[in-house]
Amino acid sequence: MRFKKELDFVHLSKYFYIFSIALTVAGLIFLAVLGLNYSVDFKAGSNVDIALSKNLTADQIRPAIEAIDISHEPSISIGDKRVNIRYEQELTEDQDEAIKAGILKLDDKASFEINTVDTEMAKELARNAIYAVLISCLGIILYVSIRFEWRFALAAIVALVHDAFMVVAVFSIFRLEVDLTFIIAVLTIIGYSINDTIVIFDRIRENLRFGKQKTYEDLKILVNKSVAQTLMRSLYTAFTVFIAAFFLLILGGESIKMFSLAMVIGLLFGAYSSIFIASPLWLLLKKRQKQPVKSSPAKG
Repeated sequence: MRFKKELDFVHLSKYFYIFSIALTVAGLIFLAVLGLNYSVDFKAGSNVDIALSKNLTADQIRPAIEAIDISHEPSISIGDKRVNIRYEQELTEDQDEAIKAGILKLDDKASFEINTVDTEMAKELARNAIYAVLISCLGIILYVSIRFEWRFALAAIVALVHDAFMVVAVFSIFRLEVDLTFIIAVLTIIGYSINDTIVIFDRIRENLRFGKQKTYEDLKILVNKSVAQTLMRSLYTAFTVFIAAFFLLILGGESIKMFSLAMVIGLLFGAYSSIFIASPLWLLLKKRQKQPVKSSPAKG
């Protein structure tokens, strides 16, 4: 794609900065007040997933499971011929059988999937999820730092963290359930985000090598040109992956719904972060450089 002078990506980036900052503040407030809506994967309890041959209402289901002696009222989610019952405590085998018996009276063709996580297992899963995200981010920081100068690395990490946190913020604000597939989605989004950012940074570095940039305006023109040269590639990639994730969300099963939704949200934010967050941030860091702007040879 040829660069169009009238399209100023650096100037447009301020609107995306405002939007991202506003959503970040909202996300931090919701996280501080309400936290995340963790699934049974990350806290002790039992999750009962029921596939039905007909649709049932919550008013029909509650009397069928009232015989179970529990201290907390379960949360019941109703879908198309599907019911999910979540308990905040671990169910015994007898209680599992009592639930099945109660539901089978309403639908004798119902099938069940019951997952129980104890306190220690929930803590271990939460720790491992945090370690997975931190280790992947550390590896990306090292890779980008070796391949590019530190300004590129810092801008790339900010865009990466931005994309991951935007997904977390949306899930917190709308009280969407966070399970293990959500963590997988976040790791996938991190990989996609850094890949798209590196493509643009590679073009900026290549243009720096053959250019003679002496002022901030020279660098701004170079960044706009580099983004324009890689824009269609970025949009095509984002659109292709988005379509796949979107139809996976619409047509996929209940077990991968949160994964698909997190992917769709992450791809939307990742589509603009490389262009309007990472690249202008690198330009800002370069502007603060005390010595005159010079092109540097490629590393690695």
